[in-house]
Amino acid sequence: MTKLAIFDVDFTLTNRETLVEFYTFMLKKNPKLILYAPFGIISAFLFIIGLFSAKRAKENFISFINGINEEKMKHLTAEFYKKRMCKIFYSDALDTMKKFKNKGYKIYLISASAEFYLRELYRIKEVDKIIGTTFLIKNGKHYNKIIGKNCKGDEKVRRLKESLKNDGIKVDFKNSYMFSDSLADLPLFNAVGNPYLINYKKNNPYNIKVLNWK
Repeated sequence: MTKLAIFDVDFTLTNRETLVEFYTFMLKKNPKLILYAPFGIISAFLFIIGLFSAKRAKENFISFINGINEEKMKHLTAEFYKKRMCKIFYSDALDTMKKFKNKGYKIYLISASAEFYLRELYRIKEVDKIIGTTFLIKNGKHYNKIIGKNCKGDEKVRRLKESLKNDGIKVDFKNSYMFSDSLADLPLFNAVGNPYLINYKKNNPYNIKVLNWK
C-alpha cells in the first residue's frame, strides 16, 4: 500500500499567505488592481465577524482574476512562482519532502488556496499531487467563482479520497503523515497515524506534536 506525506501550503510549506502574495505580484504588474483592495479587506472583515463564509470572502478577494485568459494566466503564474513563491518556502519543509520521498512516500500538497497557481508547485520535483480550491474557467477565461467547495477542513479529506480513487491508489493511512500549521486541518490529522503541527503557538487540546520550521 502507498504511504503519503501530506502538506498544507500556506504557513506550512510557505512562510506567507500565497493568495496575498499573488495579489501583490499582480498589483505590481497592474497598479490599477489597487481598486480591488478595499473590496477584499471588507470581505475579510465580514468573514472574521461571521457575516461571510470563507468561500464568499475568497471569491470576493480573488475577483481581480476575472477575464484573464488561460494562456496569459499560465505565463503569470509561472512568473509568480519564479519571482515570489519559490522565495517563501520553509527550507525545513523542502528537506522533509526530500526525506519522505527518499523513503518511498508519495508527496501530496492539499490547500485551500487556488489550484490554478498552486500547480506551479509541481516544479518541486518531489511533489506527486496538488489539490487546491478550483475556480471557474469559462470560454477560456478565469473567473472568481469557486467550483464546488472551498478546499478546507472536511473538504480536504473528501478531495483527497476522490483523487486517490480516481488514480487507483490504496493508502496505508496509519503510517502516513500530515503537516499543517492549523487545527482547521483536524479532519486530515485524524485521517493519518502521524499528524504534526508546524510553528503552532496556540492552544493544542489534541496534543498534536509541534515542529518548528524555518
